[in-house]
Amino acid sequence: MLESLALKYRWVLERLEEMVGQRLDPIHIVGGGTQNHMLNQFTADATGRQVVIGPVEATALGIFLMQAFSLNHLSSLQDGRDLIRASFPTEKYQPSGGTGWDAAYHKLLSIMALS
Repeated sequence: MLESLALKYRWVLERLEEMVGQRLDPIHIVGGGTQNHMLNQFTADATGRQVVIGPVEATALGIFLMQAFSLNHLSSLQDGRDLIRASFPTEKYQPSGGTGWDAAYHKLLSIMALS
């Protein structure tokens, strides 16, 4: 199940890159999904990209930053990002170079073409 989700992430990532015309790297995952370490590693493996995770409470922190910004406690969005980076640790997952992900991805593409 997690493998199929990681492969679908790869498919979505490729579509996004086609739209924006550039490589998107690394992949950032925030919120509850950061707690699934196996999915994060599978995502790195399936996409061949580094995955950076954190923080788990991204929604609440985003609300906090917008309030701080509106009250002039932060001068810019970048200041808010810097504050979050300095306040919460990140974890990084590197692609392991495992075999089989490309074959599984091509199988997914063939299945999707049938539907």
